[in-house]
Amino acid sequence: MSTPGTRAPVTAGTALRARLALTEPAVRAATGWLWRPDGLGRRYAVYLPVMHAVIRASVPLMERAAERSTALGATDAVGAPLAAYLREHVEEERGHDEWLLGDIAALGGDPAAVRARQPPPEVARFVGTQYYWIEHHHPVALLGYIAVLESCAPAPWLAERIAEAAGVPRAALRTVREHAELDTDHTADLFALVDTLPIGPVLVNALTTSALHTVSGLLDLFARIDRAACVDENPARGGTSTS
Repeated sequence: MSTPGTRAPVTAGTALRARLALTEPAVRAATGWLWRPDGLGRRYAVYLPVMHAVIRASVPLMERAAERSTALGATDAVGAPLAAYLREHVEEERGHDEWLLGDIAALGGDPAAVRARQPPPEVARFVGTQYYWIEHHHPVALLGYIAVLESCAPAPWLAERIAEAAGVPRAALRTVREHAELDTDHTADLFALVDTLPIGPVLVNALTTSALHTVSGLLDLFARIDRAACVDENPARGGTSTS
């Protein structure tokens, strides 16, 4: 309890929530534009391979971060609880990239072409930054990345909107539908962890910087999807452009 006239210490969870709250208007505007009815079918066909390129990295990222957290040893009070959370979350996220490939196949795309295609630079920047911070700063930064992806989960009504507005088969909407159900609980679990981790100012900054970078990268990905759909660049059909 803080004494009269003093401020209670700002927790890492409070700092993270505050930073993400500032980004909410931009994220809402971008997602509203992404899921607008006009051209939605083309955008969804581009969205699936782009998101597959992101999600296929989720489990390897968390596994590496868990290894680094364990290697920090007893001298770092964050390492053990962070590693335990990441190892549990790995099992919750395992196989979600296969959901996306199933959606691509149900939409008439070619999962083998998606696997073979080099991911676009926006994806490499989005994911690759996390590898750098895990290896060369502190794996707690990955929680900022996870917080944004979980917080930006599809709305419960989105799958039905895509089906009705774009004529997308419901069999091609598994990932959107499942993540709308799962990610609310995942977000709560993550913030419960962040609120209890013994994180000082340096690691709070790592966490919040990672989150803000992730929001910026996500907006770049959404813009890329929109641009690609406008020129009918569909990676699921084996296109080669990475512009």
